[in-house]
Amino acid sequence: MKKWLIRIFALGFVLLNVSAAFHGYKFTHFASESEVKTSAESLSFGAKLGVLFLGVSNPRPVNLSQPLAPYEILTFSSGAETLEAWWITADSALGSVILFHGYSGEKSSMLKRAALLREIGYNTLLVDFRGSGGSTGNTTSIGFHESVDVRAAIETLLARGEENLYLLGTSMGAAAVLKAMAEDPAGVTGLILECPFGSLLQTAKNRFERMGVPAFPGAHLLVFWGGLENGFWGFGHQPSAYSQEVSLPTLLIHGQKDRRVKQHEIDAIFQALAGQKDLLLFPEAGHGNYLEMDQPAWIKGVKSHLLPERGK
Repeated sequence: MKKWLIRIFALGFVLLNVSAAFHGYKFTHFASESEVKTSAESLSFGAKLGVLFLGVSNPRPVNLSQPLAPYEILTFSSGAETLEAWWITADSALGSVILFHGYSGEKSSMLKRAALLREIGYNTLLVDFRGSGGSTGNTTSIGFHESVDVRAAIETLLARGEENLYLLGTSMGAAAVLKAMAEDPAGVTGLILECPFGSLLQTAKNRFERMGVPAFPGAHLLVFWGGLENGFWGFGHQPSAYSQEVSLPTLLIHGQKDRRVKQHEIDAIFQALAGQKDLLLFPEAGHGNYLEMDQPAWIKGVKSHLLPERGK
């Protein structure tokens, strides 16, 4: 009997890790663009079981629209990848804001923000991370390797002579910005961070919670295998820790009904930030939908950050 129990336990352990490896792979590798994205929250119980073993399919993000204002397509290298970005200028620009999208997103998802920033008086550079839109690659590391993309975008504008650079990142984009700025903040004036997650592990836990299943040990195995398959230690990917090394003026934005990033994650990041900082909360907003819930409040907060003398 004891041998059988050991064998059953060993088989279960192996199957659990095989499932986690599949899940981690799909979490970080995009499927073909023709596939339909799996929404974990809307699945039936049987479908959830299938997802729990094989992982959630995410089609490669594509840009669904283009800027209404005149724009220039820029391409530049980031490691082994080539990134695509849209450069949109403003009349008598006060500076430039580089925008970075979230997980499974693309630069077209940032167009509304870019239009509002242009009205405030800033040029904008909308960047496709590696694996998304017009950029090369087919993977995502949830902000880890994307931090290299952030630095590449900064260097591209600095080489063109642009000054007074701000970075705006949402969700995964905000996490990538924090990691990049913890490593090298040169050339950047300030940050606007929307709903950055506290750690990759917490993000995985939140994901399991939204599916209505226990987070342990699935979330931990997902982080382990997802990181291993993409060449980094997943448990060490912690924007809350990166924040301790960031001293740039920062506006941190969060929706208090966000189920993907919890309030305690935002609080930890805000407390860790070493420089001048402001926290803008949207009581009725969820994950990143601030412009839908209260666009005037977003504009006021961002304008005060970019134009401290005129934005009050």
